Amino acid sequence: MSNQTMSDIAAPLRLLRLLAADFPDLPAMNVDVSTIFPDQLELVSHDDFGAFEAWRSVLGIQPETVTYGEQSEGRTRVLRAAVDYGGARLSLVAYSTVPGHEGGEVL
Repeated sequence: MSNQTMSDIAAPLRLLRLLAADFPDLPAMNVDVSTIFPDQLELVSHDDFGAFEAWRSVLGIQPETVTYGEQSEGRTRVLRAAVDYGGARLSLVAYSTVPGHEGGEVL
């Protein structure tokens, strides 16, 4: 059992509250806050690079800092970017099926 408390993950939770208040019209993303990385908020999009791009743009993350990769034997594309924002580390991740692999699992 962890000795951590909710106060240990307060920074990413405050950031989530800030983002929801400041950008209510941006696409909803999956949200991950973990005691493993207690100062990080992760926003994840599945099969929607447009949502990733909207968040990347409004947060001022430079396009050249976005990393691209593939996984699942080349069936899934992955974009990643991160920025320090509002007192926490904000990580953006997007997954999308590679064209020609539709119907395959998107992780």
